Amino acid sequence: MKAVAYYRVSTAEQGRSGLGLDAQREAVHHYLNGGEWSLLGEFTEVETGKGSNALAKRPALSDALALAKKHKATLIIAKMDRLSRNVHFITGLIEAGVNFTAVDNPSANKLTVHILAAVAEAERDAI
Repeated sequence: MKAVAYYRVSTAEQGRSGLGLDAQREAVHHYLNGGEWSLLGEFTEVETGKGSNALAKRPALSDALALAKKHKATLIIAKMDRLSRNVHFITGLIEAGVNFTAVDNPSANKLTVHILAAVAEAERDAI
């Protein structure tokens, strides 16, 4: 199976510390090591996921999605909220046929993903 990894933190401070990115990278590599995966690329971003133009502000995610689509690969993320805390954004990826897996909940189905996206959005609003 083919995979494309995507790592993201929201602030420059988080990016400088490396802790969030290192933990995400470690989680993804641990997950991929447990199967027959071919890692086609890794993309890292220090950028907020907020706003109606979230994808436009995140060129690394756009590149990761393009590579995944081109090779019919699965986008691998450490946690759903690293992809987005926006239900509309997540549903758009699902409707566009983007296959993605969050390693903290790899068996999530469409229903679970929608619920987790709604919870992540509520957390973002609370923050």
